[in-house]
Amino acid sequence: MQKICIIGLGYIGLPTAAVFARAGYDVVGVDVNKKVIELLNKGEIIIEENGLPEVVKEAVESGKLRASLEPEAADAFIVAVPTPVHADHTANVDYVVSAVEKIVPHVKKGDVVIVESTIPPRTIDDVVAPIFKEAGFDPEKDIHLAHCPERVLPGRILIELVENARIVGGLTPEAAEKAADVYRRVVTGDILVTEAVTAEMSKLMENTFRDVNIALANELSKICGVLGVDAHKVIELANRHPRVNLHQPGPGVGGHCLAVDPYFIVEKAPAEAQIIKMSRDINNSMPDYVVDQIVRMTGDIERPTVALFGLTYKGNIDDVRESPAIEIVEKMIENPRFNVRVHDPHVRDEQVSFPLSSFEEAVADAHLIVILADHNEFKQLDQHTLVSKMARPVVFDTKNCTGLQNTNGLTVHKIGDLRGLS
Repeated sequence: MQKICIIGLGYIGLPTAAVFARAGYDVVGVDVNKKVIELLNKGEIIIEENGLPEVVKEAVESGKLRASLEPEAADAFIVAVPTPVHADHTANVDYVVSAVEKIVPHVKKGDVVIVESTIPPRTIDDVVAPIFKEAGFDPEKDIHLAHCPERVLPGRILIELVENARIVGGLTPEAAEKAADVYRRVVTGDILVTEAVTAEMSKLMENTFRDVNIALANELSKICGVLGVDAHKVIELANRHPRVNLHQPGPGVGGHCLAVDPYFIVEKAPAEAQIIKMSRDINNSMPDYVVDQIVRMTGDIERPTVALFGLTYKGNIDDVRESPAIEIVEKMIENPRFNVRVHDPHVRDEQVSFPLSSFEEAVADAHLIVILADHNEFKQLDQHTLVSKMARPVVFDTKNCTGLQNTNGLTVHKIGDLRGLS
């Protein structure tokens, strides 16, 4: 096997293409975005990810990686397109279906077809396999169809694509082994072979586990706010128990996985997925909770200037997908009482629908700074600078990341510790 065709050159597809090219495969990456294609063929990218620009440039210059608007014949096909949700939170697999339909004319008997996109249970069996059957293939004999979900952390994608264990679920046992062979040339971690539906469910439960535990921490923070208790101290002490590991509260849950994947389980078993659904509701409530606290903190000011710091769903990346910070910004902008400024050193103007400000513009004469992402730049905020430039030096740290103290004229509030807030 020499050639791989990867459909989707986003936050997962592009690093995957680069890693496979670096391992010696001939890789063609396919995307509908002409700008992405043009830049990639020049060895350039628009995604912010540690080490990725260098790997892509080297792969393109070596001739092992190129981009195209259309799929091509290959030995293996990898689908890495988004799976968003509809308004009712059910999975929208249209991108997956479209990608599979586009590669069908280029697939020949014996090829490996892998869906990396996160999908609801039984999507390989009930959605993808029938597409090939309708095209004249026997999906259990003519091709090797599998699901291999990505499981990487932004900022460490190039490392984790190689070092993390990979789950490979085949429509048949032979398909699972053939798909696993594709990754064995690249992955140093364990290759875990199973059935397609088990792989689908395993990926969803990885992220659901985290979502449920974050919801517990967020609910704790609300309870502590009512009782006048520091939730962070509660968590610190509780985690001294050898079998307890409480997560940290925050402004909500974002990203292409945690905020979406649990719904794929709820969709398939709504009567049974009670805790999962409740956890989603709790985490979805946090942007409103943050806005409510902002209103409380500025209640005595007629038209307060509020600087919102951070738009991404986690620190030190440029990914704003499903970010609760975006929802908070939009709710604040909609309220005519506030003069809102938004600052994020990692986000480009074209990624958002509202104006961005520099640090200096955002801080000047502000009555409140709200930290919504734990970027390194925000962890290093200078207390003296904030006190000297703000109209009223108050910080609401929803990520508990700044280390700023209630001293020298600065007031600091945190989610989970709102003691002293009337």
